[in-house]
Amino acid sequence: MPDEQSILLRGLEAFAELGYDRASARELARRLGVSHNFINDRYGSKAAFWRAVIDSALGAQLARLPQVDPSSDDADRLHLIIAGFYRAAVDTPLIGKVFVDELSRDTERLDYLYEHYIAPVLQLMVPSIERLVAAGRMAPVPWDVLFFAVIPPVSGMVDGPLARRLGRPETASSDQLTATAESLATLVVNGLLATGSESGRRA
Repeated sequence: MPDEQSILLRGLEAFAELGYDRASARELARRLGVSHNFINDRYGSKAAFWRAVIDSALGAQLARLPQVDPSSDDADRLHLIIAGFYRAAVDTPLIGKVFVDELSRDTERLDYLYEHYIAPVLQLMVPSIERLVAAGRMAPVPWDVLFFAVIPPVSGMVDGPLARRLGRPETASSDQLTATAESLATLVVNGLLATGSESGRRA
């Protein structure tokens, strides 16, 4: 019997490759190397197994987000949070594939992702964004626009085959990936702050 961590990792690999609907309980059991009724016996259902897989992968990501110094500048705080999110994605690139599949579907799984992982990451940024807007350093940005400004660039950390075609080394080092995360975060934060500058010029 594989250990729990191996089971969850193989589950993540299966959901990332096949998507939720194509990853049948029988196919999952085959990939896990367990009996066909193992998932129902251990987790209760395929849906519950999916949540366990997601919690294992994304819970570790949230735990690795950096602690932010309350006294630091709000733009620096925002950069630190976003760069930390991008760096965490490097450790679990398969989760990016799951996100791509799930974010386009109106399901209970999307509700789960939003409630437990998307909203908490956005909430980390709320205080800094509100102060930047109040200070005129950033224009008010609807939350849906903010989400699509911050989250999609994570594909630059997890889409290895495309990144290599665009010039990234075949075996990028940890330092190189960290630098990529920092560059992406800088682009995103500078773009958000530029909305405040543009608003000030129009005024």
